[in-house]
Amino acid sequence: MPEVKDSDRALVRITYDGSVHKTFRGSHASDRFANEVRVLRHLESKGCDFVPRIIEADPKTLTLVTTSCGTRVERISPDRLKKIFRQLEAFGVRHDDPFTRNVTYRVSDGRFCLIDFELATLINQESGKSSEKKEVS
Repeated sequence: MPEVKDSDRALVRITYDGSVHKTFRGSHASDRFANEVRVLRHLESKGCDFVPRIIEADPKTLTLVTTSCGTRVERISPDRLKKIFRQLEAFGVRHDDPFTRNVTYRVSDGRFCLIDFELATLINQESGKSSEKKEVS
């Protein structure tokens, strides 16, 4: 499996079948893992089609396997970037790491997608307040 990212916080690899394997490590790894799983499950339940789908989540090894959302984007206009992250909020999630490094492009349908939800927050849409989330440093 080729490595895509190898940092203190995570090791990310993409398999030949296209699935993404992310192993969380470092400070608050179990909290970040649990948060990303919770957010991705929420987004799937809301029908959000521009984020990865969970294939497998193993809390013992802190490994998350998801579908691929395309290739990483190197450049994107500031307006387009803001629009993509605003679209996510319609599904009740604020990404909290709204940078180009978390945007991919899916050629099959010409769609920009979002990845890396370990710092994301679920939004309580009725009151406009964020739901509880553990603080991650």
